[in-house]
This record gives sequence, structure tokens and C-alpha cells, in this order.
Amino acid sequence: MKLSLLLAIAAGGAVGALGRHYVAGQAMRLLGHGFPWGTLLVNVLGSFAMGLLIEVFARYLSPSQELRAFLVVGTLGGFTTFSSFSLDVGLLHGRGELGLAALYVALSVCLSIGALFFGFWLVRSVSA
Repeated sequence: MKLSLLLAIAAGGAVGALGRHYVAGQAMRLLGHGFPWGTLLVNVLGSFAMGLLIEVFARYLSPSQELRAFLVVGTLGGFTTFSSFSLDVGLLHGRGELGLAALYVALSVCLSIGALFFGFWLVRSVSA
């Protein structure tokens, strides 16, 4: 992979991570800590931004590989990886693979949450 591409991804990741921290923090400050409003907001905003960017790129613009990597992989990936998940679902849907899209959603959500709880359990078991 070219150095310019790696630097574009790294720079975008920094921008996205800072954006996530700021937006999530503001959401929590305004809406409270009783529900993960910040995470929900960045996931929805990131998915919306991913949809806009991909469609604009496909219909109107042909950005360089570095700009695409900066915005899509770096910035939105740093802002929320949920946007990449949403894009994967959208691509499967666009190819007419609705069953595969549904399976991907179910597996991603269930296995990821399951892995989170397994991680909790593993650390608690080792440290007990």
C-alpha cells in the first residue's frame, strides 16, 4: 500500500475519532447518561454521511484514492465503524442479496454483542 494512502487513512482516522469524541460528549451532556445517545448519534450520523459520500462519489465525483480513503476509511471509520457495517448491508441489498444482508445484520449484531460479553466474562474469570 502506498505511503500517501496510509497517511490519508491515518489523518482521516484522527479527524473522525476527535469528531466522535466531541459529538458523543455533547450528546451525553445534552441528553444525559441513562442511554447511549452519543453512540447512537455517531452511528446514525456516520451511516448517513457514508450514504451521502458513496452516492456522490458514484454519481458525480471521481475522487482520488487518497481522498476516498481519507473520507471513507479514515474519517468515517474513525467516527464510527458502524458506517462501514451499514455500507456492507447496503451493498448486499443493492445486489439483491436480501437474505445474505439479513444474515449479515443478525450475525454482526449477535456475534459482536456475544463477543463483548465473552470478553467481559473472560477478564472477570481470569481476575477472580
